[in-house]
Amino acid sequence: MKKLLFSTMLLLAISTSFTSCRDTKKSDSIDAAVEKTSEATEGALEQTGKAIDNAVEQTKEAGEATKDAIKKVGGN
Repeated sequence: MKKLLFSTMLLLAISTSFTSCRDTKKSDSIDAAVEKTSEATEGALEQTGKAIDNAVEQTKEAGEATKDAIKKVGGN
């Protein structure tokens, strides 16, 4: 009976020592990766917004040029 109790306590102590020593650096590295990704995405979104604004402006200018060309052809 004493051997069974001693064996159980020994197994419990060994299993506790292995599970209590977890590495917390993994969660820190994940947080850093998420932060870097969000910063990179933010810059990409700003560039995309500027490109869309430029495309809209160029489309407006092309529409106005087309109107002027139609007026000139229609006026001749």
